[in-house]
This record gives sequence, C-alpha cells and structure tokens, in this order.
Amino acid sequence: MDERLEQIRSDALRDLEAAGDPAALEKWRIAYLGSKGRLKGAMELIRDVPPEGRPAFGAALNQVKEDLESALASRRERPSAAGDPADAARAAGPMIDVTEPGLLRAEALGRRHIIMRVHDELVEVFARLGFAVAQGPELEDEEHNFVKLNIPADHPAREPSDNFFVDDPSRVSAPRMLRSQTSTVQVRVMETQEPPIRVVAPGRVYRPDTVDATHSFMFHQLEGLHIDRGVSLADLKATLFQFARAYFGPEAEVRLRPSYFPFTEPSAEFDLRIALRPGQPPRWMELGGCGMVDPAVLVACGIDPETWTGYAFGFGIERLAMGKYGIPDIRMLFENDLRFLSQV
Repeated sequence: MDERLEQIRSDALRDLEAAGDPAALEKWRIAYLGSKGRLKGAMELIRDVPPEGRPAFGAALNQVKEDLESALASRRERPSAAGDPADAARAAGPMIDVTEPGLLRAEALGRRHIIMRVHDELVEVFARLGFAVAQGPELEDEEHNFVKLNIPADHPAREPSDNFFVDDPSRVSAPRMLRSQTSTVQVRVMETQEPPIRVVAPGRVYRPDTVDATHSFMFHQLEGLHIDRGVSLADLKATLFQFARAYFGPEAEVRLRPSYFPFTEPSAEFDLRIALRPGQPPRWMELGGCGMVDPAVLVACGIDPETWTGYAFGFGIERLAMGKYGIPDIRMLFENDLRFLSQV
C-alpha cells in the first residue's frame, strides 16, 4: 500500500481510539470520511501516481475507506472511554427479567372496523334465514342501475347531478357509472339464476350527497331478494320481523308504512321500534324501503311474473350501525380516529 495512504490509515485508527463520546466520533467521521476529509483529499494523490500504478492505488484507497468505516461501526458499538451510562446500557443489552411470569398488560390488538363488523353480523343473521350472499360490480351501467329496475328516463334519480357518471351521458350511448344502489346486484342475479332465489347483496354505493352528520357520498347498503312461487307481502313482513328480533332482540318491533318505489309494487318504508340503550324508552327508527318486486322488473330480467312472485328490501348499514351503537355522526365512521375506533 502507498505509504501516504498507510499514514492516513494509522492516524485515523489512533484518533478513533481516543474519541471518548458520540460528539468526538462524529468529529472524527467528518475529519477522515467526510466530503472534505483526509481520505477524500487523498484521491488527489492519484495524479502523482504513474498510469500503470493507478488501478492499484485506487484499490488501496477503497480498502482504507472500508477499513475506517468498519472501525467506526465497531467503535460505536463499544462503551465510550468516558463511561457514558447510555453506552454501557446498550453494551449490556436489554434488561429483561426472565423469571417474570408474563406481561402484566396484554398488548392492544386490532379489531375489524365497525362497518365491517355490522356487515358480517347482518350477513350471519340472514344466512340463518336462508339467504345466500350475492356480489356485483361497483362500476355499473344505466341498464342495470335504472332501466331494468323500472326507473323511467325522466325520473329525478337518473339526473347526472345525482349520480357519479364515469362517462358523459350526453356523449356516450351506454355511459358507465358508480352504482347508486345495490339493487343492481339483484338484477344481475335474476338475469343469471333461475328461481327460486333468496339472496342478500351487501356492498358500497355512491351518491353525490353533501357530507354532514347523516349523509356521505359513499356508504354501504344491504338489499335482500326472495323470488319463489306464491311469495306474498306476508312473507316479506315475517322476514323483517324475524330479522329485527334476531339482530336487535326479542323486544324489537317492525312496522310498514305505504310508500312508492319504481321497482316494487306495492311498496313500503319499514321502521324499527326498540330501545337502543338500557333505560331509554323505545323509539321508532326508519331502516329502509321494501315491497313486492314489480312484474315489469321480473319481465326485464327474463322471469315469468305469472309463475313467480317475490319481495325485495334494502337498508343502509351505516344507519343500522349508528342506531345500534349510538353513533351521532356518520363522519366518525370514516375518519379513522383510533380514539373512536377503540370504543366501538
């Protein structure tokens, strides 16, 4: 090795041993390995080396650099000469008493989000009632989101301002959109599956609502569909009663109020009456809409309404979660505040 490089190496190792604290080690690093340090300056010596000796000089320079970096790393792992207590503690390793019987406090574990927990609870209840789970795409077309659900072209629900269109409806004959209801899954099931049918379709839906305490532009729905011979409104009411009592308890009540939806006839809103907290008086809470599937919807999906009848219902999962767990603001469900999530 070139004697000049050897001199730098020996000086550096001597000074490194004399460094007694982290500040001195950093000062040493700058002096020898920094951008203006002695090792960087030694690179200029290559100009004085004959051409045939330059490869060997470069290799020697790299070797010195590696030696000094390795020496610095080793020095940092040793206690300082000044006897720094922190260095001594690091050298000794973590202080663990292996005779301890165990942790006094269990580590906090994560949990499923409240929306997904309610989603799973609802699916489990309807599974016990004989309903399978159906899924469908969130990117839909007007045919499934509106036309086959008997929603006419002039219906306010089809206004571009009330939906998230991916394609411009004024320029594309079959514009794509983010589904505004999970009824689209019911349509796809009726298109591809022969009756009898009994499914629930949980999933995300999108509407350009202004976000406030009770509204969001993205939320979750669960819709149910039952088609068979001789299905009647009495079957619908019995299903909703059984669901309410299975999920909310034996004191839960359900009532139906006449309403209108393009895809069901007759149609109704259904409410739940229950005390959501111990000591509170029971109160009525609106859950969603329901009704007998309109024959026009059955025909559009290739099902003979003279042979088959059915009912459908749907409600918002967020609304159920907020009612059951006393959550006052829908925005709390999506802010991912750990203080909130750890409570529910």
